[in-house]
Amino acid sequence: MKNLVSRFAKNESGATAIEYGLIATLIAIAIIGAATTLGGKLGTTFSYVAGKLK
Repeated sequence: MKNLVSRFAKNESGATAIEYGLIATLIAIAIIGAATTLGGKLGTTFSYVAGKLK
């Protein structure tokens, strides 16, 4: 039983998976934020151009 607990404590694969998951989440949040900002600016630009074409 002591050997099993020792092996479990040394196993870092779960921690690595959690770290990769956190990194992926932060990247996704950054992409969503950038897309939202860029989308708003593009919408404003297209509205301006459409108004000038009328």
